[in-house]
This record gives sequence, structure tokens and C-alpha cells, in this order.
Amino acid sequence: MTKQNKQAETELTIEEKLRALYSLQIVDSEIDKIRILRGELPLEVQDLEDEVEGLETRIGNLKNEIAELDKSVAGKNNEITASQALIKKYEEQQNNVRNNREYDSLSKEIEFQTLEMELCNKKIREFTAQVAEKKEVMAEAQALLDERRKDLDGKKSELDDITRDTQKEEENLAEKSAELQTRIEERLLTAYKRIRSNARNGLAVVPVKRDACGGCFNQIPPQRQLDIRSRKKIIVCEYCGRILVDDEIVGEAGN
Repeated sequence: MTKQNKQAETELTIEEKLRALYSLQIVDSEIDKIRILRGELPLEVQDLEDEVEGLETRIGNLKNEIAELDKSVAGKNNEITASQALIKKYEEQQNNVRNNREYDSLSKEIEFQTLEMELCNKKIREFTAQVAEKKEVMAEAQALLDERRKDLDGKKSELDDITRDTQKEEENLAEKSAELQTRIEERLLTAYKRIRSNARNGLAVVPVKRDACGGCFNQIPPQRQLDIRSRKKIIVCEYCGRILVDDEIVGEAGN
């Protein structure tokens, strides 16, 4: 516990604690409004950044795969050139054979190289088809990437505008919230933060309105309302657990 929190615990009366808590709630609610104004934009920007990064990675991988296929095509073309050279060599040798056995042997070599060329051409057609398919996929991914980059630029610009307009106000409110927190004992501050985190609207301290809790709108019995107005102890709603304050504290905080 900090020195300031210790002082708060010993120096503040229950009434002063309630006033400090309600003042803190007002400031924190103003911060909530600013963050609501930003809404889902930060998450949308993050999602778009992740999608852009994923598309860039995908396009990079496709480029690498196409480059490898192009290398494979070039390799098969080199094999074809080598086979053509061997066929030419064997055909020349056939002109100088001494017997049918040598001629048949060279014929088999020529036949083998011809089959190798056919196999290479088949592989080239397969690789070429794969390249065409990957280029088509890459073009679609690139079009989507361009679209997502535009979306990202727009969302970033929108977020920057809102942040620029509200940043100073949020910083001032955050400082005020921090200052108010130093005036509240640690145990009570922890309870306040817990209630706030569990409440959908972030309200941990609420007034009694029309005999009902200002948070969950359940009726507050008359005797309990008297206890709240007496400010002798911290009273919480028995339905939602929010800290309850009376109209006078609310009115003073609004002035």
C-alpha cells in the first residue's frame, strides 16, 4: 500500500470516500466514452494489418514457387538440348558402324533419348500449367491485397483523426483518474475496479434513482435508502453489487 493510500484510509470519512469514489466514476466514465467513440477501430486496424501481412506472405510464397517451377522448366529444356545433342551424335556414329549389332545399340540409345525428351516435354507442360495456375491465384491475392491496403489506410486515417481529437482530453482525464485513485484506500479501490470490470457499462458507483439502483434498476427498500443517505457505511446493491450513493453526492459532483 502506498503512503498516499495509507493516508486516504486513515484521514477520509465514509462520506469523503463515497464522494471520491463517485468523482472517480465520473472521470472513468468520460474515459470510457472516448474509448467507445474509437469503438472497434483499433481491433479492425489490427485485423486488417494481420490480413495484409498474411496476403503478403502468401504472394511471396507463390513467387518463390513460380521461380522454382521456372527453374525446373529451364532444367528440363537443358535436358532436352542434351538429349538432342546425343541423338545427333549417335546418328552420326550410325553412319560409321561396322555391324548391325553396333547400329541396333545406337538405335536403342537414340530411342531412349527420344523417350527422355518426351518425358521432359510432359514435365514442362505440367510445370507450365502449375505456373499459370499459381499466377492466377497470385493475381487474385494481389487484387485482394490492394483492396485490403486501401481499407487499412482508410481505417488508420479514421483512427488517427479520432485519436488526435481526443488524445489530449483522454490524457487529462487519465491524470485526473490517477490523482483521485491516490485518495482512495487500496481495498476500496480494488473493489471498485473489480465491480467496474464486471459491469457491462463500466459503472461501479451509481446513484439511487426513483427508489431503484442506478445500475440494475432493482428497487431499493426505504430503510436501505436511509442508510445510503446517512453515509455511515459503504452500501452496495444486493442485486448487482454496485456501490450506491445518494442524490446530494451526485448533485455536488455535477457542479
